[in-house]
Amino acid sequence: MKTKRSAKLSQLIETLKHYKFIHISMYFLLAAVIFVSLYSNVKPETVDVELFTYSDQTIIAPTQAEDTFETESKRQEAYDAVQDEYVLRKDYVVNRVEVITSIFDFVKETNKEAADEMKLQNENVTEGEEAYTVSIEEKLIRLKDKLTEDIREKISDDTFTALLESSENELNIAKDAAVTAVNRVMSEEIPLQKQDEAKDLVEEDLTSSNLRADLLKAAIELGRYAVIANYVFDLDATEEKKQQAYDDVNEVQIKQGQILVEEGGYISRDIYRKLDLVGLLDNKLALKPFAGLLLMILLILAALIYYFEAPDRQPHRKNHSLILYVLIFSITILLIKIISFFQEINYNNVGYLVPVAMGAMLIKLLLHERLAILTSIIFAVCGSIIFNEGVTGTFNFTIGIYFLFGSIAGVLFLNDQNVRSRILQTGLFVALINIMIITAITLIQNGSYSNIELGSYFIMALASGLISSVLTIGFMPFFETGFGILSTMKLIELSNPNHPLLRKILTETPGTYHHSVMVANLSEAACEAIGANGLLARVGAYYHDIGKTKRPQYFIENQMNIENPHDKLSPQLSKNVIIAHASDGAEMLRKHKMPKEFVDIAEQHHGTTLLKFFYHKAKQNHPDIYEEEFRYPGPKPQTKEIAIISIADSVEAAVRSMSSPTPDKIEKLIRGIIADRLQDHQLNECDLTLRELDIIAKSFSETLKGIFHSRIEYPEITKQKVKQA
Repeated sequence: MKTKRSAKLSQLIETLKHYKFIHISMYFLLAAVIFVSLYSNVKPETVDVELFTYSDQTIIAPTQAEDTFETESKRQEAYDAVQDEYVLRKDYVVNRVEVITSIFDFVKETNKEAADEMKLQNENVTEGEEAYTVSIEEKLIRLKDKLTEDIREKISDDTFTALLESSENELNIAKDAAVTAVNRVMSEEIPLQKQDEAKDLVEEDLTSSNLRADLLKAAIELGRYAVIANYVFDLDATEEKKQQAYDDVNEVQIKQGQILVEEGGYISRDIYRKLDLVGLLDNKLALKPFAGLLLMILLILAALIYYFEAPDRQPHRKNHSLILYVLIFSITILLIKIISFFQEINYNNVGYLVPVAMGAMLIKLLLHERLAILTSIIFAVCGSIIFNEGVTGTFNFTIGIYFLFGSIAGVLFLNDQNVRSRILQTGLFVALINIMIITAITLIQNGSYSNIELGSYFIMALASGLISSVLTIGFMPFFETGFGILSTMKLIELSNPNHPLLRKILTETPGTYHHSVMVANLSEAACEAIGANGLLARVGAYYHDIGKTKRPQYFIENQMNIENPHDKLSPQLSKNVIIAHASDGAEMLRKHKMPKEFVDIAEQHHGTTLLKFFYHKAKQNHPDIYEEEFRYPGPKPQTKEIAIISIADSVEAAVRSMSSPTPDKIEKLIRGIIADRLQDHQLNECDLTLRELDIIAKSFSETLKGIFHSRIEYPEITKQKVKQA
């Protein structure tokens, strides 16, 4: 009867997780669970007062709040009082000198081009013919074509003409004079309002230069053009200084417990505003706590959506994980809420009894550690609101810290060896952390508690840890069965050598068993190196060749002191026997109701690779044979773990066949196999990156080097005797 109920539950969950919009429903359900649980704890108290009336009671601020109006007013005053900041831009000197230099360089270039052109044209001029010349007007046109529009507009043609008519030596002298003058003047601060004075200084410097009149006038015009304001308004520095002044103003706070108005006091605008800020008015601001709760729920959902809606997650797997998460989360929140009701009978600090670590431990075991830590934070926040001891709008930070440390302790203490005894040990560890946290909080608060009170707290902390582990163990089979989950605990159970299928491999195909163990070692190390599931790869590798038990003698690792039966078979028949072990293994695993992950590993670990030996053997007799006839049917590896097992399977077999393996040979072989898989498109359907493949190759190499390490060659005993003689 129990089996039938489990089967119906599994069927229901399997149907739900393929429903297209189930994940949206789960997010809404999760939000509803949090809202309903926290609603009564955030519902605000209000007072009935009106502006410009007298209060009939003394009103005290129930919580601390910032007087934003007063704070902003003071901060704005400080912000506006800051003077503008200016900065000397030394890079302007370099830029403007480069402008002057480039103009002179273009003049030289234009003169040189004209000279070269005239020389070329006049080489063939006979006596009596007029020599070819380039006019100054043509040079001017060519020069202006090389200059920017700004320079063409602001520098006169007379200046360009004077430069073009000067010799190279005169140009060099004029350039040096202009550059020196500009450099000297612009080395000092030049505000915008003193820019004309700076231009006059450049002109004064150049006037004393020993240049002919027209060239001097040109140099002065270029110098005045080059000089610009270099002491400019620094927006960033000014804004930073203003912001610093703004930030230095402390917040104006309304303190919790502060008397806002005495009995009979006048409700002025200022007092009314303060009542408004602490949420004591019975108007729209009474909705603030609910808005805050909704915002907090949105933040929680955003974090969870970011995790569950990752692009690499398949829709049905996402739904599967989300349904499981919502179920665990709801059960944990329900336990917190139920136990919180005991606060109403004045049983204080009953929150220490909540087995909140159970939820975090179940999520770690069944989903992911990172998600478990995130959920621990969410439980701590929700718990601090639920156990706010009847004071709405406040947080019980003591219970929040207690929940947080207890939950994270449970997550971190669990490891890859999560057998039931380890879960019980984790419960004891959580209890110890709970007691330590209560002790720490008591000492920090410098509180005075009786021995009976402390004893009751410690007993509740101990019970919380133990109940968490017991409930975790109790819920695990339910979730594993209902959701078809391959948990760490389940993997460890399946790795037991006494499992019937592993015993079958060991007794019937010892060579295959040894090969599988080697593949498991390689796969686990490589998976852990890239962050994949190493334990799944290890245990799955144990079973990946279970299909070989059907015809063990046809596989070379099991052919001990027997004739190879393939010698008497055609390549086509041999191919059929070898290829069948993948489908035979998958069928055997299904028959024994093994996890789907193991079935996929057995079915996909060869992908659609080619049986090269039998293909080439067949091609010798039938040249027109097709490769597709000698390929595994697939599918190709769909996950990182299966792809790694696939590569490890080939690597182990190849290295075992090497006569004298060395580290260099091993690494070369590994990289060759990976390159061959890439070229054969065997890794196209899994999400391994090239960087991860490089890490996998290094991991395989290191593991195999440890197995095939060099050994010391000991001298022969006879040689030792000779030496001793």
